[in-house]
Amino acid sequence: MCGIVSIFNIQEQTPDLRQKALRMSQKIRHRGPDWSGIYAGGSAILAHERLSIVDPESGKQPLLAPDKKQILAVNGEIYNHQGIREAFADSYAFSTRSDCEVILALYRSLSLTPSVSLEEGCRRIEGMLNRLSGIFAFALYDAERDEFLVARDPIGVIPLYIGSDEKGQVYVASELKALEGQCDRYEPFLPGHYYWSRSGMMKPYYEIGREGNPEVGRLSYADSVEAVRCSLMEAVKRQLMSDVPYGVLLSGGLDSSVISAIAERYSQRRIENGGETRAYWPRLHSFAVGLKDAPDLQKARLVAEHIGTVHHEINYTIQEGLDALRDVVYFTETYDVTTIRASTPMYLLARVIKSMGIKMVLSGEGADEVFGGYLYFHKAPSAQEFHEETIRKMKKLYLYDCLRANKSLAAWGVEGRVPFLDREFLDVAMNLNPAYKMCPGQTIEKRIVREAFADLLPEEVAWRQKEQFSDGVGYNWIDTLKQITASAVSDEQMAKAAERFPINPPQNKEEYYYRSLFAECFPSDSAARTVPSVPSVACSTAEALAWDASFNGLNDPSGRAVAGVHEQAYKPRR
Repeated sequence: MCGIVSIFNIQEQTPDLRQKALRMSQKIRHRGPDWSGIYAGGSAILAHERLSIVDPESGKQPLLAPDKKQILAVNGEIYNHQGIREAFADSYAFSTRSDCEVILALYRSLSLTPSVSLEEGCRRIEGMLNRLSGIFAFALYDAERDEFLVARDPIGVIPLYIGSDEKGQVYVASELKALEGQCDRYEPFLPGHYYWSRSGMMKPYYEIGREGNPEVGRLSYADSVEAVRCSLMEAVKRQLMSDVPYGVLLSGGLDSSVISAIAERYSQRRIENGGETRAYWPRLHSFAVGLKDAPDLQKARLVAEHIGTVHHEINYTIQEGLDALRDVVYFTETYDVTTIRASTPMYLLARVIKSMGIKMVLSGEGADEVFGGYLYFHKAPSAQEFHEETIRKMKKLYLYDCLRANKSLAAWGVEGRVPFLDREFLDVAMNLNPAYKMCPGQTIEKRIVREAFADLLPEEVAWRQKEQFSDGVGYNWIDTLKQITASAVSDEQMAKAAERFPINPPQNKEEYYYRSLFAECFPSDSAARTVPSVPSVACSTAEALAWDASFNGLNDPSGRAVAGVHEQAYKPRR
């Protein structure tokens, strides 16, 4: 997982501005501790902090086109780069084995001369971006035409922010800490969007849930199960692209267990130059974290033994978690309650993973959004409502689970990949008949996924009830957080919360506590606005609160808030 920082529309290159860019880039060096690079020329500066996963020897950035007329800084992985390389073998002289260099080849093929109309130029750029299969955020400077192009992957797996100052300079960075105090205003760069300087605005190139093959929706249930199985296995295989040792995050829940089981099947081989060769490690290593005897840990051990990984169980104490909260807020750049609860154990685990020499891990994020796995989905009133909610959840992933997984791991220089959010897989999964995903009454959630992979998992895991990560690492973790924050924040402070925090005023003491830590790290209004603040039950959107009367007035992200569904739900309110 790398980090990028760019400044565009520069009127005059100066040593001071270059030093400013270097200081901004240094703020995110944890994302890429392996190498630092910078380009300064024309009206642009591009800086890059590298975590080498593919082509460690020659893939340092920024990347330059053969004639040095285009310069590229990328954070991401392009899984279909081999096919694109082959397509441009006769027209572009590749100088590295980096998967990201294909972006330069694609861009140059667009021939965006000044004579190309704005409408046609945008059409060509959108076509180019839709050829990329992967996770990415990139900044490309065209020195020949003094233009720039910035883009982010369809789901927002890779973080990106954009800002500006009174001089008209445009700033781009992987994390907001690089922009805080350096430009006048900034905001998240939207997933599935691009910014082309010739148009001067952010434009979409991908719409979640509206892409893919509509014929998938006509499949029978049995054929849909098989489609899920085949497409996810292909997604995992694609995402094992790596020139360094990798592992899997195995929480013991369904999603991470499925990804781990598939990865184990392919881990003995790796893809290199379009073919297969022996893997660096003879065994796949899996990692789990939680309080001692937490629900997830017991199931993770069971899965690891069943699929044959070398398993590592990391126990943390509540005090260790509490001690890490300030750092977690700083690195994840959020005050969202659910995100902080789940990020803390993940942040602690990432440090251990890095200490073992592993730079990349596969994880199970995204399945609950794609298949309606959160327990509140049991209350969905219709298949159409169910489907629309999955789209709403997918569109917000970049503010929640994608942010958590990426930044918690990147804090220690570890890259996270998420096969459930693979673009080709989504073209199948998001086009299935939504009735096949529903879980009315006591029907277990994500049944279609369970049936697709039940043969790879222990039965008690394949049919285990959904347990949100922040719950599964140990119920005492959440209960203690509520107690500690309730003691740390007075009633008087809560009464004046809207005065201290007029942007997204905290709704409870736990949120107030995290917001206070966030404001110490990121005091600007721009920073405060990057974090969502909406009522939620068990990670629902605000719209889904209308599904059940028991949700009225309730604002609790824990899965235990869904009475009558979660096996250890909170007692009904009186």
